Amino acid sequence: MITPSEHDQTPRSNSHSVRTIKLVALIEALSVNAVAKNMLEFQRALGELGEGAPPVQTSFVTFDRSGRPQNESQNEFVRAAREDGLEIDVIPERGRFDLRVLPALREIINRRAPDIIVTHQVKSHFLMKVSRLNKQYPWVAFHHGYTATDRKMRAYNHLNRWSLPTADKVVTVCNAFARDLEAAGIRRDHLHVQHNAIRRGREVSKEEVTQLRQRLGAAPDERIVLSVGRLSREKAQVDLIAAFKHLDAIDNSNRARLIFVGDGPERQRLETKAASLGISQRVVFTGEVNDVQPFYAAADVMVLPSHSEGSPYVLLEAMAANLAIVATAVGGVPEMVEDQKSALLVPASDPQAMAIAIDCILSDPELASRLTATASALIATIYSPVTYLHSLVKVYRDLIDTSSAKNS
Repeated sequence: MITPSEHDQTPRSNSHSVRTIKLVALIEALSVNAVAKNMLEFQRALGELGEGAPPVQTSFVTFDRSGRPQNESQNEFVRAAREDGLEIDVIPERGRFDLRVLPALREIINRRAPDIIVTHQVKSHFLMKVSRLNKQYPWVAFHHGYTATDRKMRAYNHLNRWSLPTADKVVTVCNAFARDLEAAGIRRDHLHVQHNAIRRGREVSKEEVTQLRQRLGAAPDERIVLSVGRLSREKAQVDLIAAFKHLDAIDNSNRARLIFVGDGPERQRLETKAASLGISQRVVFTGEVNDVQPFYAAADVMVLPSHSEGSPYVLLEAMAANLAIVATAVGGVPEMVEDQKSALLVPASDPQAMAIAIDCILSDPELASRLTATASALIATIYSPVTYLHSLVKVYRDLIDTSSAKNS
């Protein structure tokens, strides 16, 4: 078993006696998606620690197909990075795997002369290998899991399996993924498990909650069952709809409303399923929303019905919002929360078990309170941005030391 690093108690570095680590991070993001959020939070945690922070200097490289000059690129991620005062190079491209980006990428990397190059996604892993930059610089590749929703994504996943074994270190988000990577040929001593981290969201006023409930059509005595995330097959929201129907059999006076926050290719299928079960009037699809915090504040329970997961941000968000959780025991979820202590865990593809767990939380305020208190304590310690920061800095320093020893 590879021990998750978030349980390590890494001491803080002395910024006056350790030289600065220079990172260049390749990011493929048009918005502040989970990967971009991960890197931006790393930088914000450094800033918040001030003089006590480990000395790390990061610049970003990203790609743009808008045709605009580099300094005029205006996608959401580029704006967020620049608003945070971070250095970012933007490389024009014509398609996802446009190899004409390689000369510009090599020029930027050589000019920045980093101690380590960090990559997060399929294209960036691929570019590191084909550019042979990994022969010049230590390389840390972050692996966030595979999806197999269509033929194109399966091809991308296969490409990832070709690239990742070349990395000096592969950081993945759960032991379940680490075992898969080891089976795919990545050396065990090249793997490091690091669950995601999160900071608590903003406070939500009672007025905001009241207004949101009114917009959702929830009566004063209705409970809210919440699902947050992309509406896609592996997220298995169809199981949650079936579980919500089962709630009626458990309690024929059931007064609950099911809210789906997010959008995706499964939406029409899910709407059809709700209609076929006769529960459409109590199921709401909000689509994408910019601020999820009011939904967490308004809900009574958050349900994660996925068939596969790594280290899901929605789980961390619910924990940070003091919201009781029902989740399937898949991927990294059982590594993050413990059944009956910080969440209720159920088997995947079992709507009846899911319904029973939801009912337990809705009908037992003391259970809900106990689960949220334990989960909140985990957010303050194991899953805090500062813990995450020090754990990764140790990975980077160990790799620099190893590389220096090889070259001496």
